[in-house]
Order: sequence, then C-alpha cells, then structure tokens
Amino acid sequence: MGYAVMLLIVFFCHEVSSISILPHKHQTISLLKFKQSFTIHPSAVTDYCPKPYPKTSSWNTSRDCCSWDGVVCDDITGHVIELDLGCSGLVGTIDSNSSLFQLSHLQRLDLTRNNFSNSHISPEFGKFSSLKHLDLSYSYFSGQVPSEISHLSKLHSLRLSTIYDSNALRLTTHDFKSLLQNLTQLRELHLFGINISSTIPLNFSSHLTTLRLSETGLYGIIPESLFHLPNLETLDLGFNYELSGYFPKTKWNSSASLIHLNLHGVNFSNLPESLGYHLTSLRSLDLAYCNLRGPIPESLSNLIRIEYLKLNGNSLNGTIPPGMLSLPSLKGIELSFNHLSGPLEDFKSNSLIWISLEGNQLQGHLPHSIQNLVNLTDLILSFNNFSGRVDVSLFSNLKLLSSLSLSYNNISLTNDNKVTWAESLDTLELVACELKELEFLRSANQLLMLDLSHNKIQGRIPDWAWSNWMFSLYYLNISHNMLTSVDSIPLQSLHTIDLRSNLLQGSLPIPPNSTKYFFISQNNLTEEIPSSICNLTSLVMLDLARNNLKGAIPQCLGSITALQVLDMRLNNLSGNIPTTFINESSLSRLNLHGNKLEGKIPQSLTNCKQLEVLDLGDNHLNDTFPVWLGTLPKLKVLSLRLNKLHGPIRTSRIENMFPKLRIMDLSYNAFSGNLPSSLFQHLKAMRTTDPSMEASRYGGNSYYQDSIAVVSKGYEREVVKILFLYTTIDLSKNKFEGHIPTIMGDLIALRVLNISHNRLEGHIPPSLGRLSLVESLDLSSNHLVGKIPAQFASLTSLEVFNLSYNHLEGCIPQGNQLQTFESNSYEGNDGLRGLPVTKSCGDDHASGTTYAVSGQLDGEESNSEFLSDFRKAALMGYGSGLCIGISIVYFMMSTWKPIWFARIIVKLEHKIMMGRRKKQRRQRNCRRRNNH
Repeated sequence: MGYAVMLLIVFFCHEVSSISILPHKHQTISLLKFKQSFTIHPSAVTDYCPKPYPKTSSWNTSRDCCSWDGVVCDDITGHVIELDLGCSGLVGTIDSNSSLFQLSHLQRLDLTRNNFSNSHISPEFGKFSSLKHLDLSYSYFSGQVPSEISHLSKLHSLRLSTIYDSNALRLTTHDFKSLLQNLTQLRELHLFGINISSTIPLNFSSHLTTLRLSETGLYGIIPESLFHLPNLETLDLGFNYELSGYFPKTKWNSSASLIHLNLHGVNFSNLPESLGYHLTSLRSLDLAYCNLRGPIPESLSNLIRIEYLKLNGNSLNGTIPPGMLSLPSLKGIELSFNHLSGPLEDFKSNSLIWISLEGNQLQGHLPHSIQNLVNLTDLILSFNNFSGRVDVSLFSNLKLLSSLSLSYNNISLTNDNKVTWAESLDTLELVACELKELEFLRSANQLLMLDLSHNKIQGRIPDWAWSNWMFSLYYLNISHNMLTSVDSIPLQSLHTIDLRSNLLQGSLPIPPNSTKYFFISQNNLTEEIPSSICNLTSLVMLDLARNNLKGAIPQCLGSITALQVLDMRLNNLSGNIPTTFINESSLSRLNLHGNKLEGKIPQSLTNCKQLEVLDLGDNHLNDTFPVWLGTLPKLKVLSLRLNKLHGPIRTSRIENMFPKLRIMDLSYNAFSGNLPSSLFQHLKAMRTTDPSMEASRYGGNSYYQDSIAVVSKGYEREVVKILFLYTTIDLSKNKFEGHIPTIMGDLIALRVLNISHNRLEGHIPPSLGRLSLVESLDLSSNHLVGKIPAQFASLTSLEVFNLSYNHLEGCIPQGNQLQTFESNSYEGNDGLRGLPVTKSCGDDHASGTTYAVSGQLDGEESNSEFLSDFRKAALMGYGSGLCIGISIVYFMMSTWKPIWFARIIVKLEHKIMMGRRKKQRRQRNCRRRNNH
C-alpha cells in the first residue's frame, strides 16, 4: 500500500513538472522577444519617471523566467500572471504582432511610465480575458483607445492616464459609455488627460472606489447619481471647464467613504452648508475656480480629518469661519483670489504645512501665533490689506520655511532683532514692504527667488549678498528702489534680473552668461553698451530703455538666436541699426524708438520671421519705404514715424504682404506721391473684424509689456500692452498728394485713421463711411473739396473727428454723431454750413431741428415726451418772443441735461430770430397795403 502511494506521488510530481516545463519554455521565448523589440534607456528620464529601473536588462535563459524582475507566475500552473515593467526605460512600440500577447493568462499588466513613441494602443490588449489590472498610463501612447478594452470584463483596475494634448489618447463617446457599461467589476478607473469630450453617463459600477476623469473635456451636468456611489473614495473631475454640477441637497450615500474630492474648475454656484456635515471623511477637497459665491459655510470647520483644502479662485466673501485655520489634521489651505475680509484668528494647530491667502481683502495685524507653525513650508499672504509693523523675527522659528510672500499689503517690515532664516528658505517676496536695507537677509544664503521691488532700498547691493547668493539665486527683482550703483553681478545661476526704475549711473553692468531675462530700463546709465553683452548667448529679453546710453548698438546683438525682445528706446544711441540679424533669429519685438540712429533700415530684418512689433520711430533714418518688411508673416506693429524717410510708397508683386499688420505709423516723414492703394489691398488684418479679438489680448508676457507711441484722439500717447484690436493707420505730416483711395473704406477694422497734413485733393470718398469701428478720423489740413459724404452720419463710434482746413462746402450731414463735435472740427472750410458751424443751411425748418435733436438723445428716456416739450418751447419762442422761448429751452436743459444740447441753441436762436423777422416783415407789408 505504501509503495503504491509513493508511485502515485512520483507520478503526480512528474506530471506537474511536465505541465510547468512546457509553458515556461514558450513564455521564456515570448518574454525575450518582447525585450528585444525595445531599446532600453535606463537614463531616459520622463516627467513621471525620474529614476528609470530597467528590469528587463537582467532577463536571460540562465534563470527561470518566473524569477525574472517584474515577472510573477502561478505557483501551480507556472503561467505568467503578472508582468510589472513600469518605469523600466522601454523605448519602442507594441504592435499587434508583439509576443506580449502570447502571455494569455496575464491577470496584472503594468507598462506605465515608459516611452512607446506616440504609438497606438493595440486592439490585441482586449484579448487578455483574465486581466484584472491594466496600467498603460503616462507611457506616450496616442490615438484612439481601442473599443476592445471594454471586452476586459474582469477588470478591477484600468489606468490609461496621459498628458492632455491634441495628439494624446482619445476615447469616443460611444466607447466611453460601453467601457463603463461592460466593466461591471471595476474598482478603479483612471482616465486623466484622455480626450473624451462627452457628457458623463448615468451608470457606473457600484464597486467603484476611485474615479479619475480630470482634464478629459467632459461637459454638461454631473449626474447626481455619481455622488451616491456607495463605495466611492476618490472622485476627480477637475479641469473640465465646460462641466457643471449641483451638490446633492440630501445626504450623500458615499459620505461615509469619500476621502478625496477634486472638482477644480467645474462650474458650481454655491457651497451648501450641508457639505461640511455629510462629507466628514474628507481628507482633500479641491473646489478651486468653481465660480463659487457667497460666504464659506461654517460647517467646513467640522471636517476634522481634512488635510488639504482648496477654495481659491472663486468669489467667496465674508470672513474665514472660526476654527477653520486650526483644524487638527489640516496641512494645506488655499483660499487665495477671493473676496474674503476681516482679520486672521490665532493659529491653534501646528499641523499646517502651507497657507495661501493672497488676493483677498484680509486686514489687521499678522497674528503672532504664526511663529508656532513649526511645520510651515509656505506662507503666501500677498495682495491683502494687512497692516502694522512686522518684525522679521516673527519667522525665525519656522525652520522648515521654504517660501514667504508678504507683498502688496500695508505692512512695514522691521528688523529690530537679529533674524536667522531657515536654511530651506528659497523664495522670498517682499514687494512694497517699506524696506530700506538688506541686512536682515544676511543669514538667508540659499535663496533661489528674491523679489524686493517697490521698496526704498538705497545705495548699492552689499558684497555679502553677492557672495551668499552666488551659486543659488535664480531670480532677482530689485526694481523700483533707489539703488545708485551695481558694479558687477556675480551670480552664476542667474536666470532673471530686474533692476528697472532705480538711480543707477555709469556703465551698463553685465550679468552672467546664464541670464535669459535682463531688465535695467529707466535708470541713468550713460556709457556705451559693451560688446561683452553678446556673451549672453541664452538671452531672451533685453530691456535697456529710458537711459542715457550712447554710442553704437553692438552689431553682435543681431546674432543672438534666442533673443526675442530687444528694447533700447529713449536713449542717445547713434550710428546704424545692426545689419547682422540672422535666419535663426527668434526676435519678436524690436524697439529702438527715440534715439539718434542714422542710415538705412537693414534688410536683414527679413530674417526675423517671428517679428511682431517693430518700432524705429523718432530717429534720423534716411531711407525709402522698406516694402520688403511686408514679407514678415507675423508683423503686427510697424512704427517708422519721425524720421527722414522719403519718396513714394511702392509695393512689390508679392501677393501676401503685411498679412497681420494692425498698426502702421509712417507719420512725420517726407513720403510723397499718391497714397498706396496697392498696399491697402494687402492689409488683411485691417480688412476683417474678428470677434475673438475683443478679448483682452496684448503683446508681451508676465516679464515684458509692449508699448508704442501713437497719436490717437488728438493726443500723442504711449500705448502699453499693445492691444492688437487697436488698429491704426497714421500717414499724417507727409507730402502725399492725389485723391484718397476708395479702397481705404475696405479697412473696416480701423479704429484710428489719420491722413492729415498732406497735399491730398479731390472729394472725400463715401466708402470711408463703412469704417463703422473708427473712433478717430483726421483728414485735416489737406486740399479736399466737395461735400462731407452723407454716409459719415452713420459713424457712431467716432470720438475724434477733424476735417478742418480743407475746401469743403455744403451742409454738414445730420446724424447721431457729427453734431456732437465742436466747431473747430470743421473750421477753415468757409463753404460748410449747418451745425455746429454758425452758417445756416437754406432749407432749415422746425421739423429739421426736431430730427437733429431726436438723433442726439442717445438713449435718454421719453423721447417723444421730450420732443413734444421741445416743440412747445420753440413755438412759444415764436409766439411770445425770443427771450421767453430761450429761457424755457434753457430750463429744459437744466432738467434733461443732454451735453450736446448747448450746440443746438445757436441754431435755435437763429431760427427764432429768423421767424421773428419774417413776422415783422409780414406785419410791415400788411400796414403798407392798408395805408394804400
């Protein structure tokens, strides 16, 4: 009997061995083929895998495949059931013929954080019928997610998250709904960053514990059923800005389990008081930028387990509820950019790690209990109304402090005691804090970012500061102070330095070669620009404007390929403009306005294909019109005003010239010949109106703002943040002659048109009446003849209108706008008649006056009642005498108060006087007839 049992055991072991040997052999081959289909880059760092570990590097036939890194086999069958190659440095693609799909018994597959070269996810993944966990997230897949994924009915966890962009993964609405309908065992669903662009279905697996659908383009209304999933712990729908929702009015079924709730950017209207009573298990709550209004519910102070709370970027008002900043588990709170007011209460818990309250109206003194927040790393209190003296020693105990921002309050920082800053402090923003010296920073020797702008710091930056920050400081802003000298800038890691608006004198200090953004405008620098500035080969922005720099512009500046902004306006620079602009140039803004530059405009500027703003105005340039600038595809602003440019403006045969130009200022030159009709034909950006341009879009960025001097509405002014909807043509003060081209009426996007002070003749083309957006129209000081086109009566946007000193004649058209201008808009035209000039049009009568007045009411209430009273006043003036009638009208003026009304009085007085004289003549004639 014992012998038989022994035989049976031997037989069983042999059979098991033979069963396991066969799959091991095939699986080993499949896995090795899979390995060989990739390039392994252990140093291929990605955003989500800072330290790749190449698990497949150790795979070889000397060991059983079930013992390989990342491979797990079933203990009985020997089948590979788990493959974990996350963050393994794999680079390549997985096509439908991949040996991976021969591992048909897989239950868990993790390929996350590799680089699959933007290839598509193969439909073959849908054949892993035993799969329970699939993770392909952040591995650079792209294209359509195959519908076959929804066939994996045993899945407990599906993770396909990616980086959202137009080339990333997409999931059709149908496949999205099928996936949720078929995967009934699903516990975790991670689709962060996949382009779904769908509404949210009504049905989800009741087993769901984690649902992450952030940044997926979802829209519509969040179904309330989603808030009632019984096992839900994490709900993440953030960054879907077309999505709206309403918090449940009744108790949430998931309230006992919900731990993480992220609805960042989803549209809600208010925070219900019930939220703090039902979601008592919450550890993180993100409701930033949700359009929330009203006060913060006091019930949020009941969230005793909450660790991270974000309500920033809403319109919340009132005070911060008592106890909210002292919740026992709270680590991070962000209430910035709301309308919160009132003082801060004392902090009674030291669990806080970061606090962000900037951009509110909080007031009062900073609580001394801040010094007890020993775990604090970030304290952001800028842009509030905090007041009083704050001794910097308040922050001495915060040994973990990394970032401190107190800018733009009403506080005055003092340094009564020696302060020791945390070694971890790397970001310090103390803008407008009444600082007068830097001594209090002597112990802060690891700073990365330092902003001390808009203070009262005098003299020079001390040597110990340069020594402390030599190898750490990345960003330094000490603009708008009273510094008088900076000899050198020995900061080896510097990225940005801003020294604008100080009292710096002498020569231009040169920052280290690592500098990308260098701003030192509005100082008193007087020497020449050293050629060593060109050693800054990484320079992106260079702002030297508003100094007294002299000499020539270094030619080598045109060769810095990274340079995007070069601003040297309002200096004393002389010589020629550099001719060395290269094909690889990144230059988008070049402003040399207000210098003494001579010679020609360099044709090498055509190499600057990114150029958007070019201002060479107020120099001594002597050249003809640079028509070749029309080949620049992005040029929006061109100012050549106040130079010695001359000759006719001729265009070439290039079909697409100046396609984006929106501001063209050629005023105060000596251009001659006819106005360039062929040029106006090309100005596409001026020939169309784009409603999207009405948004507040401007040139520049957070570091630098474009500005340009233009003449608008009768005054020269500097336009800061050049609005690209601010469309201008200024050809004034030249020697243009001939007729105004009819085609100018096609430039319907124009806001400002100035062709004054030329030698133009002929009639004003009626086509200019199509410029419905024009706000300033100046045709003065020419030789124009004929009548003012009747179409001008429809120019309702006009604020400045000047036709003076021409040879115009006839009646000024009656309309909504033209009678609102003073008589100096028309002076110097002896033949003009009608309002506001004193000469009357011959066919004036009472009804005509009424028409003119009715057009001027411009939204006043009770038009008909007003006109009726006006007629009565005029008739009373006829019947009872001039003085009584005028008195009644002036009484009406004091009651109705239309500004334009005073301009009507001249005409009314004239009409009443003429009426009275007619009556007197009739009476005399009657007496004569009676006498005879």
